[in-house]
Parts: sequence; structure tokens; C-alpha cells
Amino acid sequence: MERFAMDALRAWKNRRNRKPLVMRGARQVGKTWLVRKLAETEFESLLEVNFEQTPGAAALFASNDPAKILPLLAAQFGQRVEPGRTLLFLDEVQAAPQVLLSLRYFYEKLPALHVVAAGSLLEFALADHSFSMPVGRIEYFFLDPMTFGEFLCASGREALWGFLRSWRGADDFPAPIHDDCMELLRRYLAVGGMPESVAAFLDGGADFEASERARQGVLSTFADDFAKYSRRVPVENVRKVFESVPRQLGEKFTWAKVDREVRSAGLAAALDLLCKARVASKVRRTTGSGLPFGADAEEKNFKAIFLDVGLASLACDLRSRDLVGAADLLLGNRGAVSEQFVGQELAAARPPWEPRDLFCWARESRSSNAEVDYLGASGGRVYPVEVKSGATGRLKSMHQFLAEKDTDFGLRFNGDVPSFVETDYPDGVGARHPFRLLSLPLYLASEARRLVEERI
Repeated sequence: MERFAMDALRAWKNRRNRKPLVMRGARQVGKTWLVRKLAETEFESLLEVNFEQTPGAAALFASNDPAKILPLLAAQFGQRVEPGRTLLFLDEVQAAPQVLLSLRYFYEKLPALHVVAAGSLLEFALADHSFSMPVGRIEYFFLDPMTFGEFLCASGREALWGFLRSWRGADDFPAPIHDDCMELLRRYLAVGGMPESVAAFLDGGADFEASERARQGVLSTFADDFAKYSRRVPVENVRKVFESVPRQLGEKFTWAKVDREVRSAGLAAALDLLCKARVASKVRRTTGSGLPFGADAEEKNFKAIFLDVGLASLACDLRSRDLVGAADLLLGNRGAVSEQFVGQELAAARPPWEPRDLFCWARESRSSNAEVDYLGASGGRVYPVEVKSGATGRLKSMHQFLAEKDTDFGLRFNGDVPSFVETDYPDGVGARHPFRLLSLPLYLASEARRLVEERI
């Protein structure tokens, strides 16, 4: 299966001033597979050191000196490491986090050698050690589950994905292609982007049951990891939060909906660990008054999304029949899953070296509440992002954001063909204010930034 991140890895490989790469991502998103594929296509050899399978290998890195480490690796694994020809892959490095210190010296003393480190729960390992990462001497690389575009390519629909990637907002969008994309999107919302689930679905000839078994296995694997959280918070708290995140999609996350009998501080610690494990992500509330969004983001007011829309659908007890046969993907709990999908695609559309932080906006008052699902920015300008099925006149929260921030552009995702209109909204005191609304079908979420820039 094609992973779009491979292009960025090839660019890293060929860059003269590259640094050792630390790949970050949740379990089973395909980190090991991707690095092995890179070695297969771009290098003459691969030396893979898995610190969970061979924990004693950590002792080979004790000197932090590449001149001493490489002969030891050759003796241990019977394979020479040749700079420029060999990819050195340090996998499951969370089992030996002290090895990460050696990355600094590989960068300083042997920059010609390509080194990639990867591991799940890496943030946990770092929290248990007193050293800090060698800042300025490594590069981070975030890997997400497979996107909708990658799902299309894996399904043999590369030409369709090429059309979506090249489509410009000024062009007409054919209705048959839209219908086809919506049908494929329904499949993706059920299957999701975990490689094992996608492979099971496609290998079985669109076998939803095989995909469901694979996703259930992934959820069980995450649950097995909870024992590794136990030194930090009670396992039962982690389990409760893990089960609650999919059920609270699309709404302000509240601890009372997790468990009224457990103190919020204990549940907050559990959620923080799930976020560090990249199983969940917070969508923090911010004022939306300027960039960066995180400068005034609220730590206690947020929504939460799950790692993957297919896992979220299963956890919400939405089966393939509930999604593939749905006339409207934005009604009921399907609407929450659609909001999960948009957030997941917006995050994954960023370059792999950028963090995946997401933000929203809300105003709570006795007279009227307002909430904008996500916030975006283009050219330094902030704009509201709504996931809606309604017509323009029902975008009340978007209108309130536009009025409060004195701006005139909004982005809406829905189930219709793309459109761009110049319209207006009432301010409640008799006046109307002009604004521009770009509406995109859900399946174009990954292309939103490009299409917004065309209009702004």
C-alpha cells in the first residue's frame, strides 16, 4: 500500500544537511513497515535493531561514539554498516531510551550515516528518564493512520485521487464523481486508516467483517498497553477514558460522562497519557483572535478525537451497514464520526515534521451559545471551519465568529458538491454583513488548505 509519507522520507534521505530521524506515531500505524520499505527502495542494505526483541543491544551504544558503536553492531548482527549505503533503523527505541542520546553524536561525528529511530509510547519512556532529547540534532517525523487519499490508492483508485488532488475550485465538479467519492468515503468511515484494517478489507474483496475483526484486534492491543500506564495512573481510569473518547466525539469533553465517582484530576491524567500515546488528541478551545492558536488555548476546555475514524466508528458501535447505507453522514452519531474524520484529515494534511494540534472556538453565555468545530489559518488570517449538513442560513455559530472577529471568510464541510458563494448574515440588530463561504464535500478535507488559499 502506498504511503504518502514516503516522499518526505526520500527527501530526508537525499538532503545534504539531514539529521537522525525520530519517527513518532501510535502503535500499528505502519512506522516499521514504512522504514523497511524506504530501505528496500532507497538503500543497499538495512540494519534493524529492535530493542524489545534484543534488549541487550542497548549496551552496544553505551559509549555514544559512532566509531565504537558500528564495529559492535557489525559483530553482534554480522552486518557492516556503510554510511551512504546502509540505513540504520533503531526500532522500539522506547525500550532503551538512553540510546537516543547517541543520535546527537551520529549527527555530529558521522552525518553521512542515515539513522531512523522509531517507537510507540516514546513519550512515556522519556518521562521516566532525567535526560532530554538532543534538541537541534534530530528531526521529528509524525506518522498518522492511512488517509482517505491513501485508502483510494490502496483500492486501485489512483486516477480518482489524482483528479481530487488537481481539481481547482473554479472548475465544475462532475456529479457522478461526487457520488462515487461519497460512496468510497462511507467505506472509509467504516474501515478507517489502520493499515491492518485496510489490508483485511481489501484482501477479502471489500470484506467489512474482516476489517472489523482487525480493528477489534487493534483496540485490544491498545488496551493491553494500559498495563504500561499503571505506574502513572490506575489502569481502570485509562480504560474508562479510552472508552469515553469515541462516545464524546463532537462535543465538549466532560469528566462526568466518563465517571461521576472518579475525581477529574485522575481522569485528566489518564487522558494526557492517551494523548502522549497518540491514541487520542485534544481539540483545545482558543479565542481565535490570532496566531499561534496555542498561545491562548484553554487546557481545561476542549473536545477530543480518537486516533482513527474506523476505530472510532467501531467504538461507537457503528457498523458498516450504518455508514455505507447512510443517506446522510451528518445526522446523529454519524455526524460525530464525520467531524472526527475532518479533524483527522486536517491534521494528517500537515507536513510530517509539524505537530498535529487542532483547535476550536466556542462562546458560552446565557443568551446564546456558539461553537465552531475547528479553526484554520491561511496567510496569517484565521477562519472558522464547520462540519454541517444545513444550508447557509443555519451557520449561526460561524456567523457569530465572523462578527466577533470582524472577518469575512468561512469554510464548511458537508455532503454536497463543492461551492463558493458570496452572501451575508444578519447581526441581530437589523444589519447584514457580507462574507464568503467555501463549501467542500467531506472527502476533500485533506485538500482544504490548498482550496482555501485559492479563494482567500
